[in-house]
Amino acid sequence: MEAATNRISKFGIQNLTTKRLAEDIGLSEPALYRHFKSKNEILLSLLEYFKTEMKTRIQSLVFKLTDTAGDKLRAIFLSQLKAFTNKPAIVSVIFAEGIFHFEESLSSKVAEIMDIMQAFVIANVEEGQKNNQYNKLIAASTLTTIIIGAMRMNVLKWQLSKHETNLVKDGKTILEGIVKLIEQE
Repeated sequence: MEAATNRISKFGIQNLTTKRLAEDIGLSEPALYRHFKSKNEILLSLLEYFKTEMKTRIQSLVFKLTDTAGDKLRAIFLSQLKAFTNKPAIVSVIFAEGIFHFEESLSSKVAEIMDIMQAFVIANVEEGQKNNQYNKLIAASTLTTIIIGAMRMNVLKWQLSKHETNLVKDGKTILEGIVKLIEQE
């Protein structure tokens, strides 16, 4: 998984081939095929690895009793943005859904990752609204889409800049603006 991630980080997802991956890890291509039947199977394994890592990382965030819903939302996204910064290949794979369009298993795995993040965010928004920390003018599901969409746009801009922009700083700025819009006064 690390070798595939490194190859994608350096050369892009289009340059992940079983032949090149086998060379990277010092195996013959037939030996690699004993572990993975195809490039898609490698990508599925990568996506599962990312999904498990993300879920575990976010679930292990520790919050204080005094943390507001906004504090928790900031922590969730800061964790995610730092993970993307540390392993940009995650973004290349997760955001390659256009490439996966005709491959149902890969599309489904990306959808699972998106569903997990959506579940964390909607739970946060619902908690904030229930505790009167967030306003209730916009439904939790719509607000979740707005938050995730804004963060996704930030990640896409970072990816298109070839990681030249500051993903964490820009993400914090965007999220801070959204939190200010939705927090109760």
